Amino acid sequence: MPRNLMLSEPNPGVLDFQDAVYGPITYDLASLFKDAFISWPEEAIIDWTIRYWEKARRAGLPVNSDFGEFYRDTEWMALQRHLKVLGIFARISYRDGKPKYLTDAPRFVSYVRATCRRYAALFPLLRLFDELNIVEAESTVP
Repeated sequence: MPRNLMLSEPNPGVLDFQDAVYGPITYDLASLFKDAFISWPEEAIIDWTIRYWEKARRAGLPVNSDFGEFYRDTEWMALQRHLKVLGIFARISYRDGKPKYLTDAPRFVSYVRATCRRYAALFPLLRLFDELNIVEAESTVP
């Protein structure tokens, strides 16, 4: 996440990499651009993702050759992360009695709903959120 990066030589300096593992190439983009505590404008996210994708292709990294599919893969990776975080925050709140974590939940719900609205395959998840009355906060995601 952005809070764990800092400018250094060589760049970037990583402050906390306790969960660093090999995984899908879209995971880091999902972590940086769909952050837990910072919402970036969608236009900026698309621009940054295109720039990454172009550089990754030139470097021979295993990214999808179609940008639209790569962007979908990145969004779906972020969706998986947001669902996981919502579950963790709910557990911390209800099991551990720490409700302050739920104050950040609307950002994640907004991410989930925005992604589900873009892809027909995710409409059932959107309907489930509707049925459970899991609502997003106003103006959480630009």
